[in-house]
Amino acid sequence: MTLPLQAEGFAAEDLRSDHFLGGRLRIDQPRRGYRAGVDPVFLAAAVPAAGGEAVLEVGCGAGVAPLCLAARVPGLALTGVELQAPYADLARANAAANGTVMEVITADIADLPAALRAQSFDHVIANPPYFRAGTRPAAADPGREAGLGEAKPLAAWVDTGLRRLRPGGQITLIQRPDRLGDVLAALEGRAGSIEIHPLAPRVGRDASLILVSAIKGGRGPLRLAAPEILHEGTAHTSDRESYRPAARAVLRDGAAWPWISR
Repeated sequence: MTLPLQAEGFAAEDLRSDHFLGGRLRIDQPRRGYRAGVDPVFLAAAVPAAGGEAVLEVGCGAGVAPLCLAARVPGLALTGVELQAPYADLARANAAANGTVMEVITADIADLPAALRAQSFDHVIANPPYFRAGTRPAAADPGREAGLGEAKPLAAWVDTGLRRLRPGGQITLIQRPDRLGDVLAALEGRAGSIEIHPLAPRVGRDASLILVSAIKGGRGPLRLAAPEILHEGTAHTSDRESYRPAARAVLRDGAAWPWISR
C-alpha cells in the first residue's frame, strides 16, 4: 500500500534542531518524520567537488548532504529535488539559516520540470531509499516511509541522476550492500570508472553501507576498495565516542574521505 504524502508544512513545535559537523551546521528536522543521521554526511564526504561546480541532489530531504558538502567546498552551485513539499520547504529554510544558497525544487524524480531537465551538473548525489517495496512493514509516518521505503525502483534514481550529469560528470550514491547489484545494473553501459567503498562498523564486521561513484561515459575498470572501518575495537563496550580518525574527521570536521585526496 502506498502511503499518502504530507500535504502541509511542519509546525515549529514539530521540529528539532540538530547539529552536524561539530556544530558548524544547524539543521531543523521533524521530531517524528524522516530524520537524517550520519549517512548523508558520509555521502557528502565522498564527493570530489570543486568550487564553481554544479551539484544536484536527487531526493534532498531536509538538505543535510548538500549543506555538508557546501561547508567543505565553498562556491558550489547547489540544487536539490525533493518530492515532499514540507521537506523541500525545510531544506530551503535550512540552507538560508546556514548562509548557503541552494535552489530546492519540489518535484517527482521521474517527472522533473522542463527547466531542470535543460540543466546539466558536474556532480549528482543521492541517498535513495534503502528498502525494496514490500520487504518490510511500512512506517506509520508518511515522511519516514517515503525516505526509507522504495516507491520507485533504484534504477529510476540512477537514471534520473545520469540524465542530469554532463559527460564526464560523477554520480555518487550511498546504499546498503545488498542493493549493490541493483546499482551496478543501473549503471551498466552508461557510466564507468566505478568505485565501491564499503563502510564497515568495526574490524571483522561486514560492511553496513557502501559508497558508489561512477563517471558518465567513463571507461576505467571497476575498483572495489578496502573497507573503511568506522569504529575502534571489535565491539561496542561503552557510550563514549569510538569513531576512528577518518570517520571522526568526516563527522566532526566536515573533512572528505581519505581517498578523495589521494
